[in-house]
Amino acid sequence: MTTTDHRSAPSAGTPAAVGDWTPEELERNGQLLLKRLSEHFASLRTQPVTTDRSAKEIHQLFDEPLPTGPQDFADVLDQTWRDVRPHLTQWNHPRFHAYFSNSSSGPAILAETAAAALNVNVMLWDAAPAAAAVESTVLRWLCEMLAYPADGDAVLVDGASLATLYALAAAREHLTGLDVRRTGLAGGPVLRVYTSDQTHSSIDKAAITLGLGLDNVVRLPARPDGSLDPADLDARLRADVAAGYRPLAVVANVGTTSTGGIDPLADIADLCARHGVWLHVDAAYGGFWRLADPVRPHLPELAVADSLVANPHKVLLCPMEASALLSRHRDALTNTFRLVPEYLTTRHEDGSVDFMNYSLQLGRQFRALKLWWILKSFGTDGIASRLTASAGLADRLRTAAGTAPHWQVTNGHTPFPLVCLRYAPEGLDRAATDDLNRRIHHRVNAGRRSFVSHTVTGDGYVIRVSIGNIHTRAEDVDALWDELTDAARKEGGDL
Repeated sequence: MTTTDHRSAPSAGTPAAVGDWTPEELERNGQLLLKRLSEHFASLRTQPVTTDRSAKEIHQLFDEPLPTGPQDFADVLDQTWRDVRPHLTQWNHPRFHAYFSNSSSGPAILAETAAAALNVNVMLWDAAPAAAAVESTVLRWLCEMLAYPADGDAVLVDGASLATLYALAAAREHLTGLDVRRTGLAGGPVLRVYTSDQTHSSIDKAAITLGLGLDNVVRLPARPDGSLDPADLDARLRADVAAGYRPLAVVANVGTTSTGGIDPLADIADLCARHGVWLHVDAAYGGFWRLADPVRPHLPELAVADSLVANPHKVLLCPMEASALLSRHRDALTNTFRLVPEYLTTRHEDGSVDFMNYSLQLGRQFRALKLWWILKSFGTDGIASRLTASAGLADRLRTAAGTAPHWQVTNGHTPFPLVCLRYAPEGLDRAATDDLNRRIHHRVNAGRRSFVSHTVTGDGYVIRVSIGNIHTRAEDVDALWDELTDAARKEGGDL
C-alpha cells in the first residue's frame, strides 16, 4: 500500500515552484525598474511632492487578498507606480524642504541594489570579511571628514536615535565604581543627563530605555541663538552633585533640530572634564556640513567629544539609513556590548573586526557599500561643491525673505541651510500671528508643489525650510518663495 506525503505534494495540476528568477529574468525585470526610475527622475519637478488622498483611501488601494499565485513583475511594477509612488511624501523631490531635507544619489541607489543582491550579514568578520573591511575604511574616511580621532571605536548604525542610546550606554559603562553591565542599576546612584531644551527627543527615549527616567533628563533653557549656556550647565552640575545625584553625560548639539543651533563645544568639554562627565555630541545634522567652505568656519571642533553621532543619510547624498557613531575611547562600545555565545565564536586575526560587538545589533546590513560608492563616485571635492551649492540656495531664500515686508528670518544665527521664516504683519498679537503662519504653512503643503515643516520657538510658530537635496536648484527655491508669499497674501489679505 502506497502512502502520499501531503505536506510536500503540490495541488493537482500545479507544478511545484522552485528556484528564483533566472539571471535573464532578473536582468529583464531590472531593466524595467531602471527605466521607470530614470523616467521618475526626469519628470520629478512635474510630480506632486505629497498626496491629497485620505488615510482611508490610501489603505483601500492595498486592501487585497494575500496572493497565492505568482503575478507578473511588470504588473507589480505598474501597480507600484499607480498606487504607491503618487501617494508617498517624496523625500527625494527637489522641492521637499521639510524636517531635514536629504538625498538619495545615483551611486547610492545602485549600491542599495547591489547590497540587497549580495545579502551579507556584517556581524562577524568570518560572515562578511570584505564588507567589514569596507565599513572600517568608510568609518576612517568619515572620521577624517569630521576631523575626529579615528583610533577609537566606530560603527555604522541605522539612525541618530539609536546611536545616542548606544553612546549613553557606553557613558554609563565608563563610570567608575559601577558595574551596571553585571549588577544593573538597583541600589545605585541616580544618574542624570544634561542638555538644552532644544535637544532632540531621542535623548528622552534613551533615558526611558536605559532606565534613567525622564525626570533625570535635565533640560536647561537655551540662549536666544539656540545654544546651551555653559554657566547654567556648570551651576546645575554643582547643585545636583551636592544633592546626591551622579551626572552621567552631557549631550551637546551641532545643529539643533528646530533652528540649527550650535552649542559651544570647547567650553562644555572643559566643564565635562572638570566634573568627570561624558560628553556626547549630536552632530547628526551639522557634522558633515563642515565640508562646505561657507559653513566650516562657523563650526566647533568635534574632537573634544567622548562620543559623536553624524548622519550620512542627512547630508552625504545617501539614502536612509546610515548613521556614524564614533567614540575617541577605544573599546568604549565593545566593552559595553560585547557578548559572544559559542555559536558566534570564530577565529580572529590581525585586522579582523566583529561589528556585532559595537551595538545591540547582530543582524547588520551592508550599509557601508552605499557610502563607499558615493565617496568614490563623487570624492569629497564633489560632495563639498554640492553642499556649498545648497548653502548658497539657503542664502538666496534668506535674502528674499529679509527684504520682503513683514517676513522675518528668525534663525539668522545658523550657518546651516535651514531657514526659519515667520510672516508677522504689524498689529497682530502672537497668537494671531502664530495662527496666520500655521495657515500659510498648511496652504503651501496643500498645493503639493512644495513641502515644508514647522517648529515653535521663542518667536512663535515658524515655517522651517531645509535645503539639502542634490536635485534642488535655484528655480525650486524661487518657486517655494512664490508659494509662501502667495499664501501669505491669501491668508492675510484682510489685514
